[in-house]
Amino acid sequence: MTSADTLKGFKRDGRIVIVGASLAGLRTAEALRDEGFTGSLAMIGDELGEPYDRPPLSKQVLTGWVPAGGTKLPRRRDIDAEWLLGVPADGLDLATNHVHLADGREIPFDRVLISTGVRARPWFIESEAALDGVFVVRTREHAESLQRAVAAGPSRVLVIGAGFTGSEIASICRERDIPVTVAELAPAPLVGALGAMIGDVAADMQRAHGVDLRCGVKVTQLEGDARGHFRRAHFSDGSTIDADVAVVALGGIRNTEWLRDSGLAAGPWGIACDAGCRALDLNGLVTDDIFVAGDVARCPNPVYEYRFIALEHWANAVEQAEIAAHNMVSGQADRWPHLSIPAFWSIQFGVNIKSVGVPTFADEVVVTQGSVSDRRFVAAYGYQGRVTAAVSFNNAKWLDHYRQLIETAAPFPPPCPTPDQPADAKPAPVDFPGPTLLAQGATVVVTGHDPGDRRVTAAWHHRVGGKAT
Repeated sequence: MTSADTLKGFKRDGRIVIVGASLAGLRTAEALRDEGFTGSLAMIGDELGEPYDRPPLSKQVLTGWVPAGGTKLPRRRDIDAEWLLGVPADGLDLATNHVHLADGREIPFDRVLISTGVRARPWFIESEAALDGVFVVRTREHAESLQRAVAAGPSRVLVIGAGFTGSEIASICRERDIPVTVAELAPAPLVGALGAMIGDVAADMQRAHGVDLRCGVKVTQLEGDARGHFRRAHFSDGSTIDADVAVVALGGIRNTEWLRDSGLAAGPWGIACDAGCRALDLNGLVTDDIFVAGDVARCPNPVYEYRFIALEHWANAVEQAEIAAHNMVSGQADRWPHLSIPAFWSIQFGVNIKSVGVPTFADEVVVTQGSVSDRRFVAAYGYQGRVTAAVSFNNAKWLDHYRQLIETAAPFPPPCPTPDQPADAKPAPVDFPGPTLLAQGATVVVTGHDPGDRRVTAAWHHRVGGKAT
């Protein structure tokens, strides 16, 4: 039997399991059917409901414009899948090609896609995290509960973490004229994603809208009353504030723990894969039947020196899903690489913030268009003399131009395409925080590579007495 016959038989009779009933998981399933796969398809998800859209949870759902139940992802076609929902996967056996579920079931596969995504990083003291009035935002249930709490008109909301999610929540609170305190361990909001210069702009924007922004401090304790309701927060500088609601917005944790004995190159940064979304094992070898897509994937990109890049972006999840689906049912010569340039957006305090490229892969930044004081500008990022990213505040129409500069490795700083170049525009160090803060605030993380490391050993962090070892 030829390889073409084998592939034809797989497309007709094979069994594909998708672990993670997410945006990436659903779009992969749809793309598989579009590619002509007529075999068995199973969807595994730890939540009971069908896949839903997450970006609206910290935006439209909190404002009340969209109910939490209205975020279900639209179906582009029928996928004719077996849905195994409400039970998480807790193991992957590559020797026997089985996914182990937490309830003891073993699900066989010929090929598997892993799209388990991320979960919200919880407050580090469990008893304080359980206080009534303390929230995270990752699921529909989280967003629905927080929306009710905000709609009730609390005396003050505390937001712990000034990344994109935390800043968006603070913005919604100020739109409702609710007093809000934002606590951020880094020197400024958004600094983990966009660097110090843009962080200073974001800090000024928040304070101009009445946010009590406290940077360079850590929340050390969430205090509750006798009824178990959150009432007060303590800070590392000795100060306290009284509040009714606390939102923990400290980023996400990639769901990879269930793979610790699988032999895959999986860890806190995600699952390493090649540009075709095929997972790598611990020795750096490509697996033929294990694919990865979405927030949990670490994929090399030639534009960024083949560094492994982890993205928490909606568009990236969709694009990787299509690449993974195609490659799962295609021969080696017909497989596609995932080479797209990341894009991201956020709306906060009346400003539309959009980015293209990887801002964290940069050593300099310069404002190339517009006015920072007017909150209408474009900033370009560069690494070793070439353009790697751009960020716009209320000026997104030029981002396609910067995308072309990134794709063609244009020199940095780039010439301004319009007459509105600031007269005093000079490149400045981009100044990102250290890895610990970066992991909490960035939606794009460049996790690096070391070609000299031919073999690796899986090492997992354990907590002993509250400390990582």
